[in-house]
Amino acid sequence: MASAAERIPEEARKRAEELREQIAYHDWRYYVLDDPEISDEEYDRLLDELRALEERYPELRTPDSPTQRVGGKPAPQFRQVRHLQPMLSLANARNEGELRAWVERNLRLLRRAGVDLARLRYVTEPKIDGLAISLVYENGRLVRGATRGDGEIGEDVTENLKTIPAVPLRIPDAPPLIEVRGEAYMPRREFVRVNEERIARGEPPFANPRNAAAGSIRQLDPRVTASRPLSIWCWGVGATEGISFDSHYESLEWLRAHRFRVNPDVELHDDVESVIAACKRWEERRDELDYEIDGVVVKIDDLRLWRVLGVAGREPRAAIAWKFAPMTATTVLRRIGWNVGRTGHLVPYAELEPVQVSGVTVKTATLHNEEDLRRKDVREGDEVIVMRAGDVIPQVVSPTARAVRRPDRPPPPQPPERCPACGTKTIKPEGSVWTICPNRAGCPGQIFQAIKHFVSKGAMDIEGLGEENVRRFLEEGLIKHVADIYELDVDRLAALRGFGRTSAEKLVRAIERSRSQPFHRVLYALGIPGVGAVNARNLARHFRSIDRLLAASEDEIEAVEGIGPILARTIREALDDPNTRELIERLRRAGLRFEEEPPAADSEAQPLSGKTFVLTGTLPHLTREQATELIESAGGRVTSSVSRRTDYVVVGDNPGSKLERARELGVPTIGEQELLELIGKERVSSLTSG
Repeated sequence: MASAAERIPEEARKRAEELREQIAYHDWRYYVLDDPEISDEEYDRLLDELRALEERYPELRTPDSPTQRVGGKPAPQFRQVRHLQPMLSLANARNEGELRAWVERNLRLLRRAGVDLARLRYVTEPKIDGLAISLVYENGRLVRGATRGDGEIGEDVTENLKTIPAVPLRIPDAPPLIEVRGEAYMPRREFVRVNEERIARGEPPFANPRNAAAGSIRQLDPRVTASRPLSIWCWGVGATEGISFDSHYESLEWLRAHRFRVNPDVELHDDVESVIAACKRWEERRDELDYEIDGVVVKIDDLRLWRVLGVAGREPRAAIAWKFAPMTATTVLRRIGWNVGRTGHLVPYAELEPVQVSGVTVKTATLHNEEDLRRKDVREGDEVIVMRAGDVIPQVVSPTARAVRRPDRPPPPQPPERCPACGTKTIKPEGSVWTICPNRAGCPGQIFQAIKHFVSKGAMDIEGLGEENVRRFLEEGLIKHVADIYELDVDRLAALRGFGRTSAEKLVRAIERSRSQPFHRVLYALGIPGVGAVNARNLARHFRSIDRLLAASEDEIEAVEGIGPILARTIREALDDPNTRELIERLRRAGLRFEEEPPAADSEAQPLSGKTFVLTGTLPHLTREQATELIESAGGRVTSSVSRRTDYVVVGDNPGSKLERARELGVPTIGEQELLELIGKERVSSLTSG
């Protein structure tokens, strides 16, 4: 009697294999190269066809099938596994002198070993602040994924790593065995979106992207990991069989060619001066990146020299990490205070003994929410660890061990029983991590925060109406509501002591310009809980107008990219609030845009239609966000990596390896001025004036 496997038609078997290969190829184009060849609908059709085949013939379902990325069973616990080769740590260089000393030390060791030093090359790559992982492939199939652990033994998290779309489940033309090493991370923009959603659901936000990534990978249920927007940068090769590499750079190029995500800005250097310049460039641009880095890894390129130099303790002599200025410091928490947010949430903050963190003097820091405050167990008078990463608000990480042991430690802080801004009795809804002030319409603290958010750079971007002026205008009675901003005139402002007519005219012009902000910015400015800049853009693109959004059901809102069921309910409830409706109508009467402009059909109105751009370096006058918005408004698309499908690379000061990649592929390079000429003077003028 024929087995089930034997009864599968050969045509079905071949088609399943074709589909797996096609989907793997398109995953690589989309998640690794950021350069898709087919639409989302076409991709979904391929996946649906494969899923249908596997449901009809379950024996066709393989562990490396793309249908198996999500849905593994929860594990009772993680199994410990020994790495095929130890995952060593790195020595640190905290300044130029220490890096030069590392170079000289290696040169002396190599001379003693009789090595010809006619040419010594180095590779620099960003030190991703994520979770180090190991991926083991046998005959091209992913068979095991593990965390670094202590370097010798890690945890088997294979099913979780399979859910990351940038992790290949199979690779073409593979050797019998290859171990790929990398760093799993959560992009900054996704970290912001995830925290927005967690806050909207009443859950405590993640402290930073690294914690978010590590916590996501170490979930016992792979379905939770799959729900988190993780990615990976691959930075090396461990154990191998049937293949070897002469240089580290060669191994990275092999990984890149075999569908692994390798950082496009990895650079090869002929001398230490070039290495130092690269490290300094990375430190200058670290805040522009969409991923966290805490340094630059410098490696000797020739892998034969790695064997000559050997290991010191648990650190290879042939590699070192140039560490950036520390982002943590220790200081004393003087007082815990409470602010009221724009949605009524009482937010704890810490007043600190002033301390230098990452080159900035920090006097106050966020404590997120009362649940996070309770979990961290920080109290007034404690010695605490403070962290600052990029432009993120400084935060208190934890008390020091010495603080926890002090005998005179006060009791844990509690949220106030009355709102610190209006005196209204506070409430804490069941299941919420927030105590709130229910006086939404009349609380001056909520009104202040709402107006501050409304005029901020990412929202209506009203230059000259900063925090100080918002507070003053409220105190003077010039405004009582967000919409009152559009009733300010030059005479009323000029009458303020110390303001002056010139300043008044300048602010009124800025207010007038803000009326032209696109719908997605207005939507973000409304301050709907859980609707940050990313979700506002997605909602605006989906519904196209505020009236369609106001009429949408929860299910229709949930259908928008990045919106889950809980957030959809939160948005629906906010839109039904009479205060929100009144605000929208007043702003509509003030002339703000509540409709998304339809994409122009003619090529003259969309001069960059169908064109793909990559940005590298610092432009003279435009921020990366402004350049991206200009390109997209003109019909173009901005991606992060250079490929043969890239039409232009826009080059600024201190460009990275993207410029070299563009030259290798023959992709045209242009500057800021040429970009503006492609877009057109009138379009640029209308956008920048708006």
